[in-house]
Amino acid sequence: MTFPSILFDKDNIQRETEEQPSHFTDLNLDQVVEAITARKQEYNLKPFLHTPLRDVETIHYRHEVMRDMEDAALMAAIHAFAEKMIIVRRYLGLVEQLEFKYHKEGWFLEASLVYCDALTELAHNLNLARIKSRGFLAFREYVENYVGSPEFQSLLTEAKNVKAGLSSVKYSVIIQIGAFKVRAYEDETDYSAEVEKTFEKFKQGAVKDYRSKLYEGSGMNHIEAQILDFVARLYPDPFAALDHFSASHNQFMDEVIRVFDREIQFYVSYLEFMADIKLKGLSFCYPQVGTNREVYDYDGFDLALAYNLLGTDRSVITNDFFLKGPERIIVVSGPNQGGKTTFARTFGQLHYLASLGLLVPGREARLFLYDQIFTHFERVEDISNLRGKLEDDLFRIHEILARVTPDSILILNEIFASTTLEDAVFLSKEIINKVLQLDLLCVLVTFMDELSSMSEKTVSMVSTIVPDNPAERTFKVIRKPADGLAYALSIAEKHRLTYKQIKERIKS
Repeated sequence: MTFPSILFDKDNIQRETEEQPSHFTDLNLDQVVEAITARKQEYNLKPFLHTPLRDVETIHYRHEVMRDMEDAALMAAIHAFAEKMIIVRRYLGLVEQLEFKYHKEGWFLEASLVYCDALTELAHNLNLARIKSRGFLAFREYVENYVGSPEFQSLLTEAKNVKAGLSSVKYSVIIQIGAFKVRAYEDETDYSAEVEKTFEKFKQGAVKDYRSKLYEGSGMNHIEAQILDFVARLYPDPFAALDHFSASHNQFMDEVIRVFDREIQFYVSYLEFMADIKLKGLSFCYPQVGTNREVYDYDGFDLALAYNLLGTDRSVITNDFFLKGPERIIVVSGPNQGGKTTFARTFGQLHYLASLGLLVPGREARLFLYDQIFTHFERVEDISNLRGKLEDDLFRIHEILARVTPDSILILNEIFASTTLEDAVFLSKEIINKVLQLDLLCVLVTFMDELSSMSEKTVSMVSTIVPDNPAERTFKVIRKPADGLAYALSIAEKHRLTYKQIKERIKS
């Protein structure tokens, strides 16, 4: 049967060598991806998280899989399978590193036994699980057929028989000065029990144990390898069976199982990451995703910020947004350090996570399936490009506007702060007019209030302050008309133009 990949789109996921797009760092998505994959480094999951989807049906497919995995019993079964597969890979890794023939073949046999046990247990657990997703239903059928196949049963039976044959081997090692002999075990009497019984009457309380403990490890020195070669000569049949097993099953791992073992960790890693964030009392939801530009999210939050606040007493402030009818542009204004940039990042993060088929921060959401996200955040001036701050801003924005489409999302954060207010307003209006023509979704963080009322497509949202203390931020961003007069002091502080700051600058 053809197995539908859990993640789909295999040809487009291997992009780990490509340079990250600028929106990844601007939106702190790089921090989110690092946090999600931190405990699963061996699976190389970043390519999956770097590949947004453009297919609504694939997103629904992933939602189904993730809903199934919310069942504790199924998650436990996946964890048990993954732990055994880690052992399999570890044993196979040893085989590549070891030097002596029978030592390598012994670990190869152990790896195959653990693999068979992992698949047999997984098939049993999947049959007990209450699964509904197309992905898991197809995979359960595949595993059931695979475990019942002649190939797998041959692997399992032969591995057990070879193990049993080797376990029956008994031998004696006679050690002499500078030499040793290996011979078949001839039912010599083991006097250990008799010796212990004879001297038991002389025992007075706890005594020091002078017995030498033999090192137990995966390695084997040349003396041990020589002993093993002698044992193989004494018992040729079990070792011939081991040789045959290693040669005939040298690629015993099924490709679909190998792929599943890695891909399922895409879901496991995010669900575990999400569980940590939920400890903060925050919500996640399955978003509606499609081409509807009437987007919304209630109780959304910046995922990178929430992760960074884990283990602290600081709470994460959630915010709502919605666009309805012709509305396309959210213009965010308000005092400096009031949560405007965090809100803009949240908007971008939500859409990116939704495009991966993952749950998103918030209790309810409908988000747009975009083609690309473009961001323009303030950068440290780069003297190597020989451009001034304003020229660099214009250059970057020009590049963005040349590439955006009506299906793009644009996030602009405090543009043209290096020029005069009059010029900044003029340039910003030109950009917004271009955005309005394209009818694309946009978030613009600015101190220029007039931008929020340019069109019926623009919506004003304002980061708020504590009414009785204008210097204290609430970090709540709400829909309301902009009122820049209330934040004149904040703007002055940002540009170091308060009376106190000017005096300090003069002194220095």
